Amino acid sequence: MNQLKLENQLCFPFYAISRQITALYRPLLEPLDLTYPQYLVLLVLWESKSLSVKDLGKKLLLDSGTLTPLLKRMEQDGLVIRQRDKADERVVFVSLTEKGITLENEAKDIPFKLASCLALSMEEFINLKAQLDKLMETTSALK
Repeated sequence: MNQLKLENQLCFPFYAISRQITALYRPLLEPLDLTYPQYLVLLVLWESKSLSVKDLGKKLLLDSGTLTPLLKRMEQDGLVIRQRDKADERVVFVSLTEKGITLENEAKDIPFKLASCLALSMEEFINLKAQLDKLMETTSALK
């Protein structure tokens, strides 16, 4: 087997599926005026309410250079507030505004709508998610 053929690469299906899934989210997020990365930030904040930029970056596997412009835009759009920690000004906390909190209810059906596009049974979905989580954990440990 020729390992240098595209069809034999593990990376290509991940790359292609990532792009395709992101594209499937686009029409679901447009009515909320959200991008996919903004949606990911909101998912974390809906669960945690307030986090440091560093902790948010850890959860999303994003560095502050990528996260900071995203958060600035979300702050301009009235979705989040960024505040420096009074005890340590190097630490910036991100919390939801009322508008950001309200979007959670408007977004509640997005996971179901996306799942219906993927034509996976619940069992297949759970198994795939478990395998992907395991791969993420393994690859994160390699850094």
